[in-house]
Amino acid sequence: MAKEAAAMTEETQYMIGKHVGKETENVEASGDAKEMRAVILAGFGGLNKLRVTKKAMPEPQDGEVKIRVKACGLNFLDLMVRQGTIDNPPKPPLVPGFECSGIVESVGVNTTRFEVSDRVMAFVNYNAWAEVVCTPVDFVYKMPEEMTFAEAAAFSLNFVAAYMMLFEVANLREGMSVLVHSAGGGVGQAVAQLCSTVPNVTVFGIASCFKHAAIKDSMTHLFDRNVDYIQEVKKISPEGVDIVLDCLCGDNTGKGLTLLRPLGTYILYGASNLVTGETKSFFSFAKSWWQVEKVNPIKLYEENKVIAGFSLLNLLFKHGKCNLVKSVMDKLLCLYDQKKIKPVVDSLWALEEVKEAMQRIHDRGNIGKLILDVEKSPTPLMASDSTETSEAGEEEEEPEGDNDSKERMPFIH
Repeated sequence: MAKEAAAMTEETQYMIGKHVGKETENVEASGDAKEMRAVILAGFGGLNKLRVTKKAMPEPQDGEVKIRVKACGLNFLDLMVRQGTIDNPPKPPLVPGFECSGIVESVGVNTTRFEVSDRVMAFVNYNAWAEVVCTPVDFVYKMPEEMTFAEAAAFSLNFVAAYMMLFEVANLREGMSVLVHSAGGGVGQAVAQLCSTVPNVTVFGIASCFKHAAIKDSMTHLFDRNVDYIQEVKKISPEGVDIVLDCLCGDNTGKGLTLLRPLGTYILYGASNLVTGETKSFFSFAKSWWQVEKVNPIKLYEENKVIAGFSLLNLLFKHGKCNLVKSVMDKLLCLYDQKKIKPVVDSLWALEEVKEAMQRIHDRGNIGKLILDVEKSPTPLMASDSTETSEAGEEEEEPEGDNDSKERMPFIH
């Protein structure tokens, strides 16, 4: 999740922490102010809305942990935040990002369980893409000794979401079958690994053809996302599947429902089909929603099918289920210690390379998780375009005539 069409209408308004406003202000011209580098989203739109600049360093409040960030996770939801595709987004400028890993630098008053120098991973209510973040202690977890910072930044959101959908929502058991879209992505790979911990589970993966060689060993069956996978699945399993995990929405919703067996569960946890170009397209949004299958409650009753939505970020920041998420994290860390699961890291990017990293996700080019490595030195050509040279954090205006219909030039070839 993080990127859900069904739950997104409320998601972002509850995900704005008390620090979002003050932490996205420009750094005051004070020579004594402690500063840090951070990715700033100056406004909703294309990649040119992102800049790396210096800003005031936050300090922990009551019950918070201050983390010197080493790595940040990058998710498809971050693209939707950038475009303003989500409803009720926070007002820019803001620092994006919902998960990170690093070292505890200090703790606020009334803060227990963590000490300075602890290696941790954390959920953050925005503001993760920076050298330093502060977040409530309930969202912070100690890292295993063997886990790298890049792995930790790829672990929390993907594996917790995958685990809760499979076991808390769909009640995955021995002998069941699962269909997962975007099988080569961070959540898709987490789903595959978790399914392998349960005997005799069949995993049908849908992914772009060029990813098949890299991920074929993690799936029972693998299909090209551009072919009629419905018929291919039914050739193998005529009755369909027990669980469908859909991060796409659009016409895939109806397809997923037709594949469900009686008592099967369809879970929508994203809406990446809403993102078609570099900037938000109202035409694409309308088309995607028009393609969504109109659900008939009587038909659900007659066919014994279950439809569910899942948003981990809502669960944490709106519904307050921190204890439930912590219990899931404890189980996942045990599986990690037993070497039954391991996050898949696609690539590491400097903060100044955030535009190129976002482009790679947009083009569905990643296998596993993209990570922003705070200590990584950027490639000079990338840095010159992404680094903000003005301390005020201002950005250049878009050229006249720049709109959604122009051809997008990819950064990643």
